[in-house]
Amino acid sequence: MEASLKDKLNEDLKQALRSGDTVKRNTIRLMLSAINNAEIAKQAKLTDADIFGVIAKEIRQRQESIEAFKLGNRADLVASESAEMVVLQSYMPAQMSHDEIVNVAKRIITEVGARGPNDKGKVMPKIIAELKGKADGREINTVVTELLK
Repeated sequence: MEASLKDKLNEDLKQALRSGDTVKRNTIRLMLSAINNAEIAKQAKLTDADIFGVIAKEIRQRQESIEAFKLGNRADLVASESAEMVVLQSYMPAQMSHDEIVNVAKRIITEVGARGPNDKGKVMPKIIAELKGKADGREINTVVTELLK
């Protein structure tokens, strides 16, 4: 049986502790904490797809922090957030291209029989579930909105 993403994170944490990689150690600890909090909120173990969602949220937080720190001329904090973001992104699956998202969206729109903007509520849950962690939610939303016009 293949090890879960959470198991891989725990193994990588041990490696980071042994090697003295403080950025990776701290980032993985934060990630595991966020995953545990999500499991408590859900009252169930998270699947790898759910964990990708948690990691994506952490990446978005880093991106927002980097923007804020750039405005505040805090290059030191930009560098530390960027380093954490690199570690987080290393656990994400390869991101899909715009064209790949469009193809999946077209298939799902056909499957659910969506005809216009009012059917977006039928399409979004299915496409988000399928592409969780593989594509940014905002980009998915933009593609679906365009296709349903």
